[in-house]
Amino acid sequence: MRFIGIIPARYASTRFPGKPLAMLGEMTMIERVYRRVSVELDDVWVATDDTRIADAVKGFGGNVVMTSETHRSGTDRCREAYEKVGNGFDVVINVQGDEPFIDPLQIRQIKACFDSADTDIATLVRPFDAGAGYQALENPNTPKVVFDDDMNALLFSRSVIPFIRGCEREQWPAQHRFYTHIGMYAYRAGVLQEITRLPQSSLELAESLEQLRWLQNGYRIKVGVSECPTIGIDTPDDLAAAIKLIS
Repeated sequence: MRFIGIIPARYASTRFPGKPLAMLGEMTMIERVYRRVSVELDDVWVATDDTRIADAVKGFGGNVVMTSETHRSGTDRCREAYEKVGNGFDVVINVQGDEPFIDPLQIRQIKACFDSADTDIATLVRPFDAGAGYQALENPNTPKVVFDDDMNALLFSRSVIPFIRGCEREQWPAQHRFYTHIGMYAYRAGVLQEITRLPQSSLELAESLEQLRWLQNGYRIKVGVSECPTIGIDTPDDLAAAIKLIS
């Protein structure tokens, strides 16, 4: 199978405008992500709606494709990019542009999900560190995931799932292995075309999680478990912490 990586990158961001071009050491964040995933993929493209990002990508020798400003999600942007540059690839991997410490092993793990012929979509999860405590677990900005014995996702939620009956909430992390979602997706090319035509579903509207639309419409999301520590950059404070880490 042939895999193409697409990194959706917007300049506009409520919490961190211009985030893809923020400097992390001697590289922009988008260049760090690009270089880390390129070692594992047949081809990588940045999909953007902003000429400043496009110019920066061209400046370090990367591939970039211009896409519409009106997309609702990174998945929609990936579909347009795939239609323009992805001919001949079997699977599209949607790589988060704000994960500059993404481990190439994670790319291999999500690719391995397609060893199963019935995989429509794949994503990664991480075991929750029980030592972080319940307060970290219940953070709604960290979606939780439950999956079946065949590693197919059953549900994603901003709430803590599953509910542990008969146990004080502060003890939940010690009583059960919880999993949190890593926001990387991979889609068979035909499935990507299909899911971007679906109307928003009731669960998606309730939780603001687009993957619930796919589950609600019967698509299988294969789950890979990753132990790799990564740091997502959502705010300038996150960037400062990342700069401190690499220095």
